[in-house]
Amino acid sequence: MRWTPSGRSADLEDRRGMGGGTKLGLGGFLLLAILSFIFKTDLFTLVGGGGASQPTAVDNSAPVPTSPEEEKQIQFVSTVLDDTQRTWGKVFADSGQQYRNAKLAIFTDAVQTGCGTAGAAMGPFYCPVDERVYIDLTFYNELVQRFGAPGDFAQAYVIAHELGHHVQNLIGTSDQVRSAQQQNPGAANELSVRLELQADCYAGIWAHSMNPDLRGANEPALDPGDIEEGINAAAAVGDDRIQRQSGGDVNPETWTHGSAKDRARWFQTGYQSGNVDSCDTFRGL
Repeated sequence: MRWTPSGRSADLEDRRGMGGGTKLGLGGFLLLAILSFIFKTDLFTLVGGGGASQPTAVDNSAPVPTSPEEEKQIQFVSTVLDDTQRTWGKVFADSGQQYRNAKLAIFTDAVQTGCGTAGAAMGPFYCPVDERVYIDLTFYNELVQRFGAPGDFAQAYVIAHELGHHVQNLIGTSDQVRSAQQQNPGAANELSVRLELQADCYAGIWAHSMNPDLRGANEPALDPGDIEEGINAAAAVGDDRIQRQSGGDVNPETWTHGSAKDRARWFQTGYQSGNVDSCDTFRGL
């Protein structure tokens, strides 16, 4: 991916070393989220940090000790964050709406969020309560070593996917899905998969905007092979691949994010069309 370091984003929060209390693994976090939707009760309060809590004030005035390599990583995250949000700002403006920027918080080990306390084991995630994306940067090592998805655009895809959830939150899709899950608990997983696939498609829309022909000389843009990296990353975190990797049975009924094939397909759909209307993953429900 072509990009030039330009400092840290104004929308980036550095929470490394701040801690976060009780940790939740990926399975625990998703289980509590689904049960909270079904029973209309904030079950995150049972492990510390209620889902309705307000964002914690963050003091970025005292910089965390950072190696040159880490700082380059942070500036890359900042570049992707700002560029993705500029793209969505234009998309919203074209439809007569106003986009509201999300924040992105980097952390280590565990973090306190508006949705509860979460550990790094759950991977990057978006919290609609405080409108923040959370990521422990060590996840990018896992993306390569565990999921076999190397490349800077694979890393960029992760951020663009989570910001896709922010878009869903702003336009009301997330609320509609939560309401549908409460009304039909048996469809909770299927609805979750549809939501995740749409976020993949939205990540593809940003990738479409990164076409070098649409970018100035000093603006971030795609390099040859970037789309393949994005497709590989989307497929690498498919539920079926993760289940096989963990040695368990592949059980579609337990999926919450979608198959490798579907995740890659919807990312490609967004990339090829560059059109929000093409991302209706809920058609036919």
